Amino acid sequence: MRVAIVGGGVAGLTAAYELGKAGVDVVVLEGSDRIGGKLRLAEVGGVTLDVGAEALLARRPEATDLCAELGLGDTVVHPSATSAAIWTRGALRPMPPTVLGIPADVDALMASGIVDRPPVSRPVPAPKDDVSVGEFVRAGVGDEVLERLVEPLLGGVYAGHADLLSLSAAGAQILALGEDLLAGAAKARATSEGGPVFAGLVGGVGRLPSALAEASGAEIRTEAVVRDIERAHGGWTLTLVGGTETVDAVVVAAPGPAASRLLADTAPEASFELADLTYASTAIVTFVFDDDLQLAGSGFLVPPVDGTDIKGATFSSQKWSWLAEPGRTVLRASVGRAGDTALLHHDDTAVAATALADLREAAGHLPEPAAWHVQRWGGALPQYEVGHLDRIAVVERAIAAEPGLELCGAAYHGVGVPAVIASAHGAVLRLLADLGH
Repeated sequence: MRVAIVGGGVAGLTAAYELGKAGVDVVVLEGSDRIGGKLRLAEVGGVTLDVGAEALLARRPEATDLCAELGLGDTVVHPSATSAAIWTRGALRPMPPTVLGIPADVDALMASGIVDRPPVSRPVPAPKDDVSVGEFVRAGVGDEVLERLVEPLLGGVYAGHADLLSLSAAGAQILALGEDLLAGAAKARATSEGGPVFAGLVGGVGRLPSALAEASGAEIRTEAVVRDIERAHGGWTLTLVGGTETVDAVVVAAPGPAASRLLADTAPEASFELADLTYASTAIVTFVFDDDLQLAGSGFLVPPVDGTDIKGATFSSQKWSWLAEPGRTVLRASVGRAGDTALLHHDDTAVAATALADLREAAGHLPEPAAWHVQRWGGALPQYEVGHLDRIAVVERAIAAEPGLELCGAAYHGVGVPAVIASAHGAVLRLLADLGH
């Protein structure tokens, strides 16, 4: 049995690995010149580090379990510095305990200076139909919490906007707090199991794709652009630029717009729904300084209401011990939000200069960097807008009617690495059941 996987990001490579373990012959077809999707390593100022996703959500086991299975378990590390800040009202202010921005300690919130007035909970019953995170939070605790806490945290995950993102898909943690959001957040904090929230890998989480590719035993082809997928002779024929590939089954692990185009004839209902899925473009700007800079905590997030160009920054050499070296400081800043790409239209030099100016305003004097790097992520983050789960349910029903065809990736049930891995696991289990393998 031979299976084609369209897309060589974490979802596609995980699917290849799981199918390989089941004894399936796999070919991965990646349209770009590299595998790894949003995980990527680059050398900046003599140090190789992540210029894409740099952390794994440790409270979901899929990513750390996979790393252990691949022999990377000894390199799993947790942040050395965990205290983060919000850059707002002209200062870096300590972030109080929250549940996705809903304060779990109002006294700590007021001491931080992030808001002017103590928030007051107004009971908000769970809506019968999906609504935006913004609508629900605004009704429950007011504008200040929404704008100064929830928005920057959602921006850090989705690069999106609370008034567009789905409560059920992007704000499920908030919905689970109950009608009294402040009381629910305080209770969640009191009963939380603790332990590290995030994990990384020594050398960068960008090591994961190559480890998956090697362990999968799959044939991996880059610059293999798939133009069409159609049923043929009890299997599938994929039309590529420059040839065709005939297989028994297909896993589409490409972003929503690409998946929509490929499914237009085979699964038109799924294609129609995926065509409406929008994506945010971002960039990560990494700076290496030949100096020991005095910075507090692991970094900061920025509320959009403050009008800055960067939406967050990580003090990478303080956050990750493997990057810490005397005489060197590594910082990275994130720019770009859904619908706000003006800065991204400038060249790399302008993007880096703008990000550095914001970093200097937030963190104080910074010397000239010894090196910098701009990594652009065009159409990187799917926007789970209101109605997202209903849209994905339609997609999944349509695909379930097509034996031998599966989907996985960040477009469906979570944008983080563990959620993407879980998506691939589910696709492989369903596919093997379809094929009686």
